[in-house]
Formats: sequence, structure tokens, C-alpha cells
Amino acid sequence: MKNLKTQPEVSLDVSAVMQRFTEVRATSERLCKPLLVEDYGLQAMPETSPAKWHIAHTSWFFETFLLKPHLQNYKALNDRYEVLFNSYYNGIGQQYPRPQRALLSRPSVDDVYQYRKYVDDAMNELFNTTKINNEGILDKIILGCHHEQQHQELFFTDLKYSWFQNPLYPVYAYHPDKKNQSVSSVPKANGNNNWLEIAEGLYEIGFNQSSDSLLDNFCFDNEQPKHKQYIHDFSISERLVTNREYQVFMADDGYNRSELWFSDAWAAMKAANQKQHPLYWVEQDGDWFEYTLNGLKPLDDEQPVCHLSAYEADAYARWKECRLPTEFEWEVFSQQLAQQASSTQSGQFLESENFHPVAEKENASAINGKLWQWTSSAYSPYPGYKPAAGAIGEYNGKFMCNQLVLRGGSCVTSRNHYRHSYRNFFYPPDQWQFSGLRLAK
Repeated sequence: MKNLKTQPEVSLDVSAVMQRFTEVRATSERLCKPLLVEDYGLQAMPETSPAKWHIAHTSWFFETFLLKPHLQNYKALNDRYEVLFNSYYNGIGQQYPRPQRALLSRPSVDDVYQYRKYVDDAMNELFNTTKINNEGILDKIILGCHHEQQHQELFFTDLKYSWFQNPLYPVYAYHPDKKNQSVSSVPKANGNNNWLEIAEGLYEIGFNQSSDSLLDNFCFDNEQPKHKQYIHDFSISERLVTNREYQVFMADDGYNRSELWFSDAWAAMKAANQKQHPLYWVEQDGDWFEYTLNGLKPLDDEQPVCHLSAYEADAYARWKECRLPTEFEWEVFSQQLAQQASSTQSGQFLESENFHPVAEKENASAINGKLWQWTSSAYSPYPGYKPAAGAIGEYNGKFMCNQLVLRGGSCVTSRNHYRHSYRNFFYPPDQWQFSGLRLAK
């Protein structure tokens, strides 16, 4: 790509967006470096996707929403990719069945990377056209970057689930000779579960624009419009629930006490003969181990319990005579601590390169990162919500049914992708995401 700083006719916004685009695209490829070619096609369940598909789909997004409508004389590398790598956009057209993505041995991994380069070269042309500042193009590129960062998270969660099916318990050897980095410059906590009191009142919820920068002003449409929400007095735990604490719940027969579980959860758990422990826990000779992207490790009692479903999180909260926070309570809690810390981005994110949440005693004061945290709130539109026009409006709005909101980011969330107003969402039984819980009462 050309150095935009040497071109006085190009705005600072264009230069910054181009740099972000380049960084995000390079990150996806760098994260794939430890993979063998055989790893690229794994898909252990319909809800996950192969790494090769993620790499292709994120290029499809830029091709579909930026290059085809905005780059004059753009010609697709392969017209059939429009179907193969369309995730769920009915406004674009037909999609290849999601549960069968592992069957796509062709195009090859090399073909997919050639496709990425083809798209990146075309995006370079688009950046250097006089049209770049028109028709919301920069906004769409920023959306595409954040979309790709979401798929970087899914790359880890999907790969981990597929590798867990392998009794060799593969290791993601990103830096095989490197020790885990510090998660952030936050104070260490003493391990006590302190409760923070939040006063009742009328609070503003939703994305708050605080900068004139296009990059800093980004949010997904489901974080808007900003609106007021009345919240009653409540208390919320300073830290996440740990493996040690969750084992006490298990020892108290928590998985077999119907009074702790939603009816749907109880019925599904019994019908599927679900194992009575979190996903990725493995018992060997009476000791607990946990599969991580760093391999099978002895269970660390002080690490936050992760890969819980909303059903498990809620049952634990009931057992503790507590509850899950609402997403509005969580956001107010996050806002208040962010004001004290002068940042919403302190904590353990992807850049720490741990790929697993660190022990709570190391940085309980950092509420962001580590794990997405289940809330009790249904994923629904804010008052006055309007999805974007056209196919790109399918990004969030059509999923506002039967899912719950998670907040907080995780150890595989990019730092510059996260905001305290970020609303993640999954179905209550889902476990394969980096999800944990924080108690409220």
C-alpha cells in the first residue's frame, strides 16, 4: 500500500482507517501462522466454522460491501465465492449451508490466501480513489475491520472446540518459547470477593461519542440509540467467580438440584445426559484438568471459571442466593469503574497473548477482558433502534430473538475492538465461547 502520509490530498481519517485496515488484515493472518494445513478445515459442530472459512468470509465482506458497489470495474476473482462465503445475508443471496462448511476442501488454503490478497489489492485501489470520502465508504471499512476482529475471536473459540475432540489435546504454539505477558498495568487484588454498591437512579445506557475520530466513534448499531434506564439499588461482585468456587457448587450436587435450574435447562440437560462440569474440564485419576489453547493443564483454582452456559451461570447464582446482573446494571458498573481508571480498555485482551483468563488475584480490579459475562437480559432492541438499510442491516437486528446479552470482552477480544457499551449475544445453552459470570444481588 502507498504511504498516505505523503499525499496531502488524503485526509487524516483516510490515513488512520487505512492503517487500521492493514493492521487488522495482517493480524488475522498472523494468528493463523501456528496452524497446520489440516487444521484449517476443522468444524466439530454446526455452530462453529473452519479457520479457512473465517479467513475467506472476512475478505468476502470487504468484497461484497465495499469493492463491488464502490470500486469501478471491479471483477470478482471467483463469482461462486459469493455463495460459498456468505454467512447469513439473505439480502445478498444464497448461502452455502453452515453445518457443511468443513466439506469445502476446495478452494484450498492457498486459494483462500490468494483471494485475500486479491481483495486487499483491490481495497488499496479503493483507498487511493477520490471516491473514498463519499457514500459512507470509510464507515463501512471500519465496520468491516470490527467484523473481522469478531471473527478473530471466533477463530479461537471454534478452533479450541474442534481441537478438544482430539485426545492429543493440541497446543496453539503461537510463541512456543515465550512466557505469558502481563495482562495490563492494573493493581493486584487480594482475592476477597468485595461487593460494590451502585445507587439507584436514572442512567444513560448506550454508546457515548467522546471523540471526533472516525475510529474512536465506532459502535455497532445495537449499542444505539443512547437512552435512559432506571436502575434500583444493587450490589455487584468486584471479581468473577473462580474455579475453586465453582467446584464447591459441583460438590454440593448443584447439577442435580432441579430447584436451581430453569425448566428448559433442566429438561435439555437431562435429555442430553450432559456432563456435570464446565466444558473443557477433564477428570483424570481423581484430579481436574482443563483444556486450554496452551494444552491440557491442571485446573487452576484461582482462575475464573469459563466456558459456562447461561444456564450454568444462572444455576450457580441461584445456589449462591444471588443473581446475574442485567446488562444495564453491568454497563453502569463498567461506566463507574472506567471513570475511576480513566480507561475502558484496561484488562486482559488478545494482545496479552495468554489465550486463557488469568487468575483473578492477578487483576480482579480490571473488569474488562478475561471473559464475556452472562447477564440476565434478553437481547432486544433499544428504544428507537433502527437497523441500517439494505443487506448490511442484517448484521445485528435479525438476531434479536431468544438470545441473552454478554458484556465485558474476553482474553481473545482485541483491545481496540472493545467498548463498555459492547453487547455480545449468544443462546443460553452455548458454552464454547469464553464466557463466565459475575454475581449481583
